[in-house]
Amino acid sequence: MRFDVLTLFPESIDAFLNESIIGRAREKGIITVNTINIRDFSLDKHKKVDDYPYGGGSGMVMTPQPIYDAWEHVVKQCGRKPRTIYMSPQGTLLTQETARRLKNEEHLILLCGHYEGIDERIIEEIVDEEISIGDYVLTGGELAAMVLIDCVSRLVDGVLSSEDAYSNESHYNGLLEFPQYTRPPEFRGRKVPEILLSGHHANIEKWRFLQMLERTKAKRPDLYEKYDRENHEKVLEAYGLLPKRKRRKKAGSENVEKGTAGISDVTPES
Repeated sequence: MRFDVLTLFPESIDAFLNESIIGRAREKGIITVNTINIRDFSLDKHKKVDDYPYGGGSGMVMTPQPIYDAWEHVVKQCGRKPRTIYMSPQGTLLTQETARRLKNEEHLILLCGHYEGIDERIIEEIVDEEISIGDYVLTGGELAAMVLIDCVSRLVDGVLSSEDAYSNESHYNGLLEFPQYTRPPEFRGRKVPEILLSGHHANIEKWRFLQMLERTKAKRPDLYEKYDRENHEKVLEAYGLLPKRKRRKKAGSENVEKGTAGISDVTPES
């Protein structure tokens, strides 16, 4: 998967994304992250990329020409128009669901704004989607772009060791992650739950799912309510509250020999 980041500060992005899991994925060629310095495309002799806003007001606005030319440079390189995302506090909130959708894209262009933002005509001309990482304002879009790249890249095949490495994490299935423990078995009087030491995998999985439900209910009731609406029967089953089912004999089954038991209808209670 390829990311092209249009930015005024390429060094900050490269420094962060060359580390840890994402750095190794870049080395292996599983993901590619290119940083394009918008300032390099300015036609101003001083490489200026901002100007005063029409209509007055404080601050400066990024001018359209350098951004458009930087974007066009990437488009010409790849021979087609990749999905272009503007990292903006006015965008839709980045969620795990958004990350799963975006990881199916082969190529994304991320535009990082600065100052009071970018000329609106750029948004109208090249931007397909605006995404925010939260209801607050940052100095620039670089941090938001790095969050998005990290979030999406972890879902790309080969970046993590297996799907299990992320499929049980918080938000992946709509719930928060279960608590994790490692050695030693006791620390400052606090013990690892006995069930995790039992080796009984089915019981461990059930315990973990219950913990996910309880944590989500306590910490993010909004997520819990949404999950409960969509998976109500699964939640009831986890808590042992699923209504019992009746077994009815088929007509004539009383003549079935004892050794062939099990031929019966299982129907829910009315």
